[in-house]
Amino acid sequence: MTKPLSVLKSVGPKLVPFFKTVSIFFVLFGEESHPSIFYCIVKCLPIISLILFVLLHGMSLNEYYRYARHILIGLFFSALGDAFLVYKKQYFELGILMFAIAQIYYSRAFGWRPFNPYAGTVFLVLGCIVYSYIKDGIKDVVLSYIVGLYVALISTMAWRSVARVQFFDDLWTWTKLCGCAGAILFMISDLTIAIDKFVTPVPFSHVIIMSTYYAAQVGISLSVVDSQVDELLKKKV
Repeated sequence: MTKPLSVLKSVGPKLVPFFKTVSIFFVLFGEESHPSIFYCIVKCLPIISLILFVLLHGMSLNEYYRYARHILIGLFFSALGDAFLVYKKQYFELGILMFAIAQIYYSRAFGWRPFNPYAGTVFLVLGCIVYSYIKDGIKDVVLSYIVGLYVALISTMAWRSVARVQFFDDLWTWTKLCGCAGAILFMISDLTIAIDKFVTPVPFSHVIIMSTYYAAQVGISLSVVDSQVDELLKKKV
């Protein structure tokens, strides 16, 4: 099992650009800004730094880097989603679609073993409750379908991340736990967006959305640290 102190010593220096860019974002845009190229760049920089973080842990087309490749693609589409959501009056649907693709790749990275149908049932029920709560506030029919699809995809992603953390079988690692925490934070961030946009204004929504979002992405990115070892163990099994 990878110890958290070992993980911290190994990845800490590589995460410095991420924490610096997040700090710059909140210093400059502690409150949501009007759409601009500068705001778009500063908002995307933390995700770009996580893309570099994943690349620094190695990248190849062989099977041992399957997990890292999928996380990398998920981060890339997340950055595109961030850019589109800066101009959300015009491109909100495109932003959701970019994040939907990101959730697909994150789910593919997490895999389907162990299956854990109990966790799947919990997230299915949660997804249905959330969609039932927000759907009346979605006036556009097409957007309601897009949002429904996105809720299904992010619920699936969270289910697969939780399924990987096998506490009772002592098969969990700190990096898997980071991925699990990241997935749950992602749901919290997107739930805040949905409530704020479709139901009722949420106090300090910008800070809540962006802080949980960046924390989610760094948690998911940290899960690549020992992913090559994981893939090797899977092959042996």
